[in-house]
This record gives sequence, C-alpha cells and structure tokens, in this order.
Amino acid sequence: MRSLLIAAVAAVSVLSPLAHAQSVVATSNIIVRALDRSLDFTSDTTTSIRDMKVVAAAREDAASFVASEGAIRGVQLEAALQLLRERLPDARQADDLALAEAILAH
Repeated sequence: MRSLLIAAVAAVSVLSPLAHAQSVVATSNIIVRALDRSLDFTSDTTTSIRDMKVVAAAREDAASFVASEGAIRGVQLEAALQLLRERLPDARQADDLALAEAILAH
C-alpha cells in the first residue's frame, strides 16, 4: 500500500509540470489566435493600427519579462497587456506570462 502511494505521488509530481506547461501553451495559442483575428478584423481602422503598434512596441519588454520570469516589467508591456485585456475577451483570464509569450509569438 505504501509503495502504491509513493508511486502515485511520484506520478503526480512528474505530470503536474507537464499539465501546467500544456495549459500555458493552450492559453497562449488561444490568445495568439484571438489577437490575429482581432487585428485582421479591425485592420482598416486608425485605432487598430495604433493598437498594433502598442503590441509590436511591447515585444522587447515581453522578451525581458519572459526571460526574467516576470521580474522585469516594462512600461510598453504594461500598456500592451492592458490593451489586450480590454480588446480580447480570451486575454482577460490569461496570466501576464501567457500574454507576454503571445506577444512574442505574434
């Protein structure tokens, strides 16, 4: 019985990071697709062009944020995160790291 419990705990500890990684990837994919749809749909408006510039300008800040595991938060990244959450319903539930990764992937 004890060895079964140890095996179960070991299996959970091995699979837990994988589940989290898959969740981050899935969230990032959802946000990237939503961002693409949003930018494609509104590409004719002046506001969307400005919005695209805000997200594009945040790429360097997003890279620093991801590389530092959230320790470095630039002003441009903060603006892009706010914009994404305002414009994309899928982005409202995503954490900052997933959104930063989506900015880098776009």
